[in-house]
Amino acid sequence: MHRAIILSLFVFAALCRAADYQVEGNIRYSHFPENVLDILQSRAPALQNRPGVVLIHGDGLVQGQKESMVEQFAVPFIQHGFVVANVEYRLAEAASAEGVRDVLTAVDWFHDHAGQYKVDTRRIIVLGASAGGRLGLQAASFGPAASVAAVIDFFGVVESPDPLLSPLAHVRKGLPPVLAIHGDADPTVPYDQSVRLIQALKSAGDDAELITVPGGKHGFTPAEMDKLWPQIFKWLKKRRISS
Repeated sequence: MHRAIILSLFVFAALCRAADYQVEGNIRYSHFPENVLDILQSRAPALQNRPGVVLIHGDGLVQGQKESMVEQFAVPFIQHGFVVANVEYRLAEAASAEGVRDVLTAVDWFHDHAGQYKVDTRRIIVLGASAGGRLGLQAASFGPAASVAAVIDFFGVVESPDPLLSPLAHVRKGLPPVLAIHGDADPTVPYDQSVRLIQALKSAGDDAELITVPGGKHGFTPAEMDKLWPQIFKWLKKRRISS
């Protein structure tokens, strides 16, 4: 097991060296063993402060790891001039508030260290996939209004019997802009959860939009992602977050 982990780290390091970005790995943002994040950014010198994105992986809050977010999510943002904070958080046997607390702490850490990485604190967004989407929405709901400029939610769970864990239960006016992206054939998280979330946000007077992927499952193909990225960066540009 340890040999496999070491081998994967060597492969990951080799890919980073081959790519046009640099990684500062496993930076501690809080005191629990899982509380580490990676900073990924372009190798080119930053001439001015750049937007930032906090990435949150999914896998049901009970498994998964931050490295799964790199190629599909981190690299496109780096290519668009963002500084990426790729976050690991405490997993649990069932959905709990621990992951939310960790994400909030990671966002605060990114703000506190924005000057070190030339990040514009007014343009820090959160992107989560699946269960990570729920954590991103919760972080925006529970955190200070100015800490998150926008949330991008990829097919996240937004309903829960426990109101504390349900983003839909915390909709109110004044939340940051939300872009939900969901396949209408998702067998894991029903598509209508995102429909109800966006409707609720709009009814509260918030800026919210849903991109539907026709026939999309729980996780998108490279071809589907290629079609989504121009729409995502157009949405961010409209809100003056991306160039």
